[in-house]
Amino acid sequence: MKDRKNKQILPRGNFEKVLLHICCAPDATYPVLLLKGLHFNVTGFFYNPNIHPKEEYEKRLEEVRKLSEYQNFPLIVGEYNDEVLRSWFYLVRGLEKEQEGGNRCYLCYKERLERTAKLAHDLGFDYFTTTITISPHKRSDWVFEIAHELENIYGVKFLEIDFKKKNGFKASVILSKYYGLYRQNYCGCIFSKVESDYIRRIRTQE
Repeated sequence: MKDRKNKQILPRGNFEKVLLHICCAPDATYPVLLLKGLHFNVTGFFYNPNIHPKEEYEKRLEEVRKLSEYQNFPLIVGEYNDEVLRSWFYLVRGLEKEQEGGNRCYLCYKERLERTAKLAHDLGFDYFTTTITISPHKRSDWVFEIAHELENIYGVKFLEIDFKKKNGFKASVILSKYYGLYRQNYCGCIFSKVESDYIRRIRTQE
């Protein structure tokens, strides 16, 4: 959904059903409002087995539930149990020391997007998409590449929207403050937390 100048052209809906994969509440603030404004019928899907520890997962889930009430959209919560956690750690085995934004993240994108596409197919949604693209630290090109492959597998169209564009990320920061949402200081997995904690320690010593 981009023109020849690589400028994003936003789709217009006719109230088709969209399953929106949600990473966290702050990242979902702007995408939900944008999709509704484009005349799509939005349902949120919180599925993030990468988030650790459990207390952090529960905190982020609670914030997403608050947002679903504030912005009035239905929310589906994916599995988060020992089996799912073991599967995620097995998925990224050998990549524990990769820096944020590396191959571990690619596999994490793929796992969550595939679960979203499958659920969208099973529940009869017209489209699926994700809030991953709102972060300036995430590879939207990877998201689009993975998602278009999943289109062919599950037969559900992917809404290719880079939510960070047109000041989308800035809007999410403003909206998060407006709603009083908790903003985490690391992506989600325990490996990103270790990296983030280390960077903060270094900066405080400078």
